[in-house]
This record gives sequence, structure tokens and C-alpha cells, in this order.
Amino acid sequence: MMLARVRAFFAELDVLEVETPIAGRSAGTDPQVEPVRARYTGPGASAGTALYLQTSPEFAMKRLLADGSGPIYQVCKAFRDGEAGRLHNPEFTILEWYRPGLDLGVLIEETLQLIRLVLSRGELAAATYRYADLFRRFLDVDVFAATPDALRATAIARGVAGAETLDLDTDGWLDLLMSHVIQPRLGGDRLDVVVEFPASQAALARHNPDGHTAARFEIFHQGVELANGSQELGDPEEQAARFEADNRARRSAGRQTVRVDQALLDALQAGLPDCVGVAVGLDRLLMLSLGRADLDSVISFSFGRC
Repeated sequence: MMLARVRAFFAELDVLEVETPIAGRSAGTDPQVEPVRARYTGPGASAGTALYLQTSPEFAMKRLLADGSGPIYQVCKAFRDGEAGRLHNPEFTILEWYRPGLDLGVLIEETLQLIRLVLSRGELAAATYRYADLFRRFLDVDVFAATPDALRATAIARGVAGAETLDLDTDGWLDLLMSHVIQPRLGGDRLDVVVEFPASQAALARHNPDGHTAARFEIFHQGVELANGSQELGDPEEQAARFEADNRARRSAGRQTVRVDQALLDALQAGLPDCVGVAVGLDRLLMLSLGRADLDSVISFSFGRC
């Protein structure tokens, strides 16, 4: 029923459904997201070739956009290593769509409509908050001035489990505080939209003119993140620089680098239309629509049962 509602929603908007590969020779380099790695051996790769199970269909969908697809959406499986728990499963179902020619505000409203439709809660109100304002309100923290040591002290003072033993950079601490202290308070009886994330937390989004924030948003309900969207970066040189910065961060942390998607950079060079895009976690949306408390109750073959 949920997928029927989703497809009817996009049919009404005249957005084309597409399908892209789940396994590829490259993946996103974002240090906060770890891909599941695989290896192919066979015709065309006698020595074998490394593959990644995609953390998102974004890169392939942007190649379609650059080739003139127009507005598109996709429902597919995605994979992330090291993510399992009440709100995470290594394999999950994602809905992602891109809308050339729209601005971020219009996409936010469109995403809210889709969420209300799936939840059968057309009356759900929405409120919007700046990321930095939430940190001032709940933690008395200036996200643009705080040091890792100060954020670590804040996490310890707020009782974040394991904070005493962690060694994180500024964004790592901000993400930890967001997920453990602020996020549980968001979207209790409404849909809360968080906008203007720090520019350093937007690997694929445009930066805002202020230079400190990015054109990115997230939507929360009952303390659960449901959507993550942005005004898409179309500058190939800037995107290449961000990929390289991500891999430097991975090397510094002693982690494996990720092969950069040159095909995406070539598509950006050819010309990505001005567009916005968003990803929605359908398993989480189904969980909330059924009044369940964890993903395991709505995924037939979750990690513990696969």
C-alpha cells in the first residue's frame, strides 16, 4: 500500500520512475557514511575488481539528469556498513527524487506532502528551525565557533554514552550531539524541518552565500530522521575537491579511501541542470505509519534474520 501511494504521488506530478545499479566501481566518499564493499571476478575482470554496494542511488541519478532525463524518482535498496540498531539496518529501502528547476522551499513542501500522505496524517503541522539555532537553544553551543574539546565536554556533561573515550573532529561531535540530544526532541507531534546545516556537513549540496551554511534540510517526526535533501552542487571542480578532502579525512582517520566516481564528475562537467533532490527512508516511514518502535518490526529479513 505504501509503495502504491508513493508511485501514485509521483505519477500525479509527472515524475519518471527510473532504475540504476546497486553495485558500482565507485561510491560516495563522505567520511560519515561507510559503503559495503564487494568484489567481482569473471569475464572482463580476470584479476577481479572492487565494487561497492551503493549507499544511495544519487550519483547514477545525477548522470541521468545531466543526460536530459527531466524530473526522476527511484525506490531501491541501499547499503551502509556499520549501521545496525533500532533505526538502522545495513540494507534498507530508500526513496530518492530530483526536480530540475525547483527551489529548495518548494521541494521541502513537496516532501512534507509525501510524508503526510504515507502517514495518512494530512493534518500534521510543520515547523522550521535553523541548525545553529537548535544548538543554541538546547545546548548553548555556537556551532561555528565551538572546538572539538568544548563539544566533547558538552557531550560528557549531557550524559552521552561513551563520550569520554571518543576522539572526534568538530563535525563528528556535532553529529553525535545532534543525534543523541537534539534529535529525540524533534517532531514530537508535528514534522520538524531543520535547515542551514554547516557547510562542512554537506558533501553534495551547494553552499549558501553566507559561506558558513549549506542549502540542505532534514525532516524529523517523533525523533526520527525521515528525509535529507539539498540544492544540488553542479560545479565539477568543487565536487572533485570535496571528494579529495573526504578521502584525506579517511586517510587521516586510518580508514579505507573510496574510489571517486569519475563518471559523475564527467556528467557535472557536461552540465547538471539546476535541481534539488531528497532521499526518504521508507522503512522508517513505514515504521512510524504502523506505530512501531524499531525497524526490525517492519523489515521481514532484517540483519538479525537474513
